[in-house]
Amino acid sequence: MSMIMTPNPTELEILKLLWKSQPRTAKDIHEHLSLKYGWSYSSTRKTLERMGTKGILSVGTQGHKKIFTANLEKIPTLAKCMRDFAANVLELDEPLPITMFADSRLIGKDEIDELDELLQQLAKEEKEK
Repeated sequence: MSMIMTPNPTELEILKLLWKSQPRTAKDIHEHLSLKYGWSYSSTRKTLERMGTKGILSVGTQGHKKIFTANLEKIPTLAKCMRDFAANVLELDEPLPITMFADSRLIGKDEIDELDELLQQLAKEEKEK
């Protein structure tokens, strides 16, 4: 479990898009990101290439276009990000309360139990270190 990669904030934004609908083209991803970051298209493509090299994304083709698919699963990745935040930013030893995520637009009601289980497991692994 502890071998799950923690994406940086930009990578997480791209993953969130892909978790909602994938595969996506670089152009589609760029249209969403440029509103938030004001990026050039080449910056988006460079980030996507780096994420492919790191193994975060799979790169395929559809006709003449490159398409991107997330390699990281949503709930384990989010659990790792939340655990890292709780431990490193808030200096909490215990897992964040699962009720915090009840109104999330990213996490479905059917995914809450899995997330809670992973948060508990990550906190336990951290205490055992």
